[in-house]
Amino acid sequence: MSSKRVSRRGLLQGALAGSLAASAPVIARAGAKTTGTGPLVEENRRPGTRDWLLSNTRIDPATKYRSPAIEGYVSHTSIRAGETLTLHVSTNPASAFTVDVYRLGYYGGDGGRLMRRLGTFQGETQPDPDVGPKRLRNCQWPACAELTIPDDWPSGYYVGKLTAEAEGLQSYVVFIVRDDRQADLLFQASDHTWQAYNRWPTQFALYDDGEAQWYWGGDVQVSFNRPYGKYCQILDQPLSIGSGELFLWEFPFVYWLEAAGYDVTYISNQDTHHDAAGLQRARGFLSVGHDEYWTIEMFRNVEAAIAAGTSVGFFSGNAICGRVAWDPAVRGFERVGVYGPPGGMRDFVAMKSLPHERPYANELIGAHSTGVVTGGADFVCTMPEHWIYAGTDMKAGDGIPGLIGWEWHGDPAPIPGLEVVSTAPTQNAPGKPNGGQFTATVYPGPKDNFVFAASTCWWADGLSEPPGYVRPKVYTEPKGPDGRVQQITRNVLDRMIRGAV
Repeated sequence: MSSKRVSRRGLLQGALAGSLAASAPVIARAGAKTTGTGPLVEENRRPGTRDWLLSNTRIDPATKYRSPAIEGYVSHTSIRAGETLTLHVSTNPASAFTVDVYRLGYYGGDGGRLMRRLGTFQGETQPDPDVGPKRLRNCQWPACAELTIPDDWPSGYYVGKLTAEAEGLQSYVVFIVRDDRQADLLFQASDHTWQAYNRWPTQFALYDDGEAQWYWGGDVQVSFNRPYGKYCQILDQPLSIGSGELFLWEFPFVYWLEAAGYDVTYISNQDTHHDAAGLQRARGFLSVGHDEYWTIEMFRNVEAAIAAGTSVGFFSGNAICGRVAWDPAVRGFERVGVYGPPGGMRDFVAMKSLPHERPYANELIGAHSTGVVTGGADFVCTMPEHWIYAGTDMKAGDGIPGLIGWEWHGDPAPIPGLEVVSTAPTQNAPGKPNGGQFTATVYPGPKDNFVFAASTCWWADGLSEPPGYVRPKVYTEPKGPDGRVQQITRNVLDRMIRGAV
């Protein structure tokens, strides 16, 4: 930690008159080859392809989100080598189809490698499930194929590209291959949040109570036993058909990490929920993008990992906001509480019906969703002498344009040693402040470890722009790969790996 301390109150009140001024950007792309020594270096030297990209998609306008020509789901959010994944697919009209399974990474800039082709299968039109208690849509489609995960498939994000022969229409299924090895970094997929926003087949997300389009109360359940519909807000991203929010906020971080050769392994939110000991096999745990929905078991397991010496990087916004309860009987969850104080988030009226009980998210992250919750800002340097800024040449008041959004964290917790490394007012549009104040924080753990929180869903935009990437633009607009964002990320990850110096 830096020896210089700046009070939270002083930073929040000051916010620097020049907080929206940006220094000249230093743009850097992911390198042409991996340079690290992690076990994925050799994997990323294998021949890549861009055939993993969807090239022919169609959404049913009556439902707004689903792709009935071909859609599916899988039996596991994450799975180990030797275990068997089942695929459940519907085609309407009935059509033969194939499944091409790709691992996602850097692969010389192509972003993916073909691992296996499955099929051809004769597809059938599967029934839509009835609306169950708590508006649950729980598909019970028969398995069309089984895939036993080979021993030589490395941990990572995998997509199955579904292609119907009738018209060549396509969509995805998505899963994590995990392992149990020791690693420098543990990258968690935010798939609880993907499912919470999944409106498949139409208006059946965690946010739909049959009346309000953006409901924020209880008594609504969602299940992983259904396809992912196209993502429902912020931007139009065809690659989200069947893949949740992966390609929106997480994949640019994965692409950059594997290009740099970091020793990383991957898990899902479900692994964080079920496998407390497994979190402690890495030096650093990464929450990336939009990681909103956590069970209390996830919270306590990460809390225990920090106590045991694991560092954590919350390269995410709106993280640990909604408390959910897992129900194995339906392979799903419902919203049961809020990880924040009563009245802390002004825009969500139905949230008042839920318990607001400790633990609060800022007690783990350092800051949390508060105030107006949404908005944008520049990532403004407030502690240029801090180690996260080493090698960036950033000075007090320098900003990285548009990096904060669309949801952010504020209200830093009174944690001993916590430092506010970036803060500025948020806005609804350039020149239109909305009364919010984001805070990016760092605080020390008990064993020369630390917790960093970037306070934005959009951090990965500053790292890379892989094939198929669509840049968000709401409130503000991030500007893409930036050498300062990359250097701050290196500083955080390298300190996790080597420990405090």
